[in-house]
Amino acid sequence: MDLDQMKIIVTGGAQGMGAHFAKRIAEAGGQVAVGDVQEDGLAALAKECEGLPGKVHVRKLDVASEDECIAFVGWAHETMGGLSGLVNNAGILRDGLLVKKDRETGAIKKMTMEQWQLVIDVNLTGAVMMVRETVAKMAETGEKGVIVNMSSVARHGNRGQSNYTAAKSALAANTVTWAREFGRFGIRVGAIAPGMIETPMTAGMNDKARAGLVKAVPVGRIGVPEDIWRAVKFVIECDYFNGKVIDVDGGLAM
Repeated sequence: MDLDQMKIIVTGGAQGMGAHFAKRIAEAGGQVAVGDVQEDGLAALAKECEGLPGKVHVRKLDVASEDECIAFVGWAHETMGGLSGLVNNAGILRDGLLVKKDRETGAIKKMTMEQWQLVIDVNLTGAVMMVRETVAKMAETGEKGVIVNMSSVARHGNRGQSNYTAAKSALAANTVTWAREFGRFGIRVGAIAPGMIETPMTAGMNDKARAGLVKAVPVGRIGVPEDIWRAVKFVIECDYFNGKVIDVDGGLAM
């Protein structure tokens, strides 16, 4: 698929990788419907993209809300005059060990169900609902296209991320499931699994943890959104790519 023909939804697009993807698609002449809970970030993105060859349309979206997912997809289809896919990028972190012992008191502490459920609601259930609604609309109108799921290197298992690992490994597995289910509609499904990427979500890491991760990356640096965009672009443009996950992690193995 050619980028200048794209009419694609990008979730979690007010900042970080999602905003970068939206700008790249608009620079190539495509249309993007960008959703996020951060309305100020959406407004800033729309202003930044004024004058680009393509168009960036923005609207508030909480992917954890079924009603908002349904409404957003309908709005995106109407606003862009069709749909050719989704970049399923929205995600949050609520890291913590499932069970740990306090070093000073010896007390046992557990990951709260709120920590668990918030990540599952956004990173997994929200992603599933966006795929369901996007594909349903495209199937209804006979439009062909592509779904790009954002998984993570953490899908292999990572200490302190039981919730995030569960969501991202499920997305990777469902990339295969959905490729098999949606082929009849002419819709491909691929996934990107980033490693440590420089975004606002990762900027809050403490220096010690950050230095340890950089040391573990064979290429010797943290990735940047452009590294991930190149993989997203490949999945969009290569019509023979389907049902696979691409790791873009500098060689990091968790």
